[in-house]
Amino acid sequence: MSGDSGLSSAEVALGFLEEAEPWRLLSPQFPSKVGGKPAWLSQTGLPSLPGLECEICRLPMAFLLQVYAPISGQDRSFHRTLFLFCCKTHECYTCNDSRCMKVIRSQLPRRNEFYPYEPPAEDEPPSDPEPDHSVSSVSGVKLCWVCGCPGNKACSRCHTVTYCGKHHQTLHWKHTHKRECCSQEAPIVTTSTFLFPESELVTEPEEEDTEDAEDEDEESVDCPSLADTLAETDLEEMAMHETEDNKVLQRFKKRIAPEPHQVLRYDRGGSPLWVSSQHVPSDQDIPPCTCGAKRTFEFQVMPQLLNSLCVDSTGASIDWGTLAVYACSASCNNDDQYCPEFIWKQDFSSDQHTQIKPT
Repeated sequence: MSGDSGLSSAEVALGFLEEAEPWRLLSPQFPSKVGGKPAWLSQTGLPSLPGLECEICRLPMAFLLQVYAPISGQDRSFHRTLFLFCCKTHECYTCNDSRCMKVIRSQLPRRNEFYPYEPPAEDEPPSDPEPDHSVSSVSGVKLCWVCGCPGNKACSRCHTVTYCGKHHQTLHWKHTHKRECCSQEAPIVTTSTFLFPESELVTEPEEEDTEDAEDEDEESVDCPSLADTLAETDLEEMAMHETEDNKVLQRFKKRIAPEPHQVLRYDRGGSPLWVSSQHVPSDQDIPPCTCGAKRTFEFQVMPQLLNSLCVDSTGASIDWGTLAVYACSASCNNDDQYCPEFIWKQDFSSDQHTQIKPT
């Protein structure tokens, strides 16, 4: 991730949002970031439109975030980034349904055709401070004006703007392009409202709390009788479920309390910090990679990120308790194509929404 030469699997790294100069969030800087357009790593084998469609509504998804996570000692993964996309249709966000999200992985060896062998300078911007976002900053691949994904569908009138498909072409036409098409003046609006607000993701190691394990064992929940008329077996079943769910939530809240603004937890090969005892995946729920290798946990997105996305609404809304990303344990090359990985969306249980809100 940004500012790190690699992330150790022996410790949890916490991700926080920071403002950054635009040039720091471009592909040659190998950024970790949230929002804006994706800063593609490999400039070949980019995902096609169907690969970035919501499995529920079939509309193009929006780029949510990317995590730069090279693997030390593995040359094919000297540069390695995971990209997360999500649907912007609020109705697609039903409880514990991950079909509205996708994650893909890209990696390159240190010596590759796109980037210099030596790392980029951190304190000086590139010579061209105003990059053309209609094409890749490295390879010249045409990108969609709206979302930044590969797009070869050009406007039939001006032929200067390209899109990933008809949906985003229509979106741009209605928003601003109808007024700007074939105009000699520079466009007033240079970014799409489809995008999430852009920030850099920076990391810090999580400080260990030696009292956690002892305190977890001592935690108890006082559950008074709900009604004397309830059957004893019903009471026991309800109490066991509520107590276990509450314990998991309290453990989650206590773990994040020292750093309440964390939006991401990176712990490759570790375990997610769940928000609920319900809808926790078993090993069989995590499919293997297309290469046959087992997928292991890599990072999770926290509910605190929702605060920065400007997605709140009174009805249905983009929402999650936590998003757990699992990636190929071998970090295979996938024939030099962007490789789909696996994401598990866990929501707060219905009775937990009153107990926790992103801060």
